[in-house]
Amino acid sequence: MLTWKEVIKFASKGNPTPDKRVEKTDIEWKTQLTTEQYRITRLKGTERPHSGDLCSIYDEGQYNCVCCNTPLFDSTIKFSSGTGWPSFTQPIKENVIKYHKDTSFGMIRVEVMCNTCDAHLGHVFPDGPEPSGLRYCINSESMILDKK
Repeated sequence: MLTWKEVIKFASKGNPTPDKRVEKTDIEWKTQLTTEQYRITRLKGTERPHSGDLCSIYDEGQYNCVCCNTPLFDSTIKFSSGTGWPSFTQPIKENVIKYHKDTSFGMIRVEVMCNTCDAHLGHVFPDGPEPSGLRYCINSESMILDKK
């Protein structure tokens, strides 16, 4: 189970190696994604709180990257954080998420990206429920729910 200490270590000293890499041109991403998906995943955008379709859905399944279909989070670790974005306590596997220190907007945060294709997903914070204490705050537009 990942902890905040390990997240900070990845963000500062390097990320785990992904199982595979997916790289496409900007034109290929624009062709594949909706305008909003492109803005969020490729341009590091954010959707408005409580606006994403996946925010209030708790169906069984796994949440995959909208860009490359890599499984990122399982529905069993999703929780209601009250923040307005889907929230999770752990990724499916340690190496599916890439961590990056984000100093935009005068804050210091840890950005999370798909480690397979570098899609911006959201941020992770150390204020989640036990036992991990992590809250992965993820944009709905960056994921698709693969229902079981």
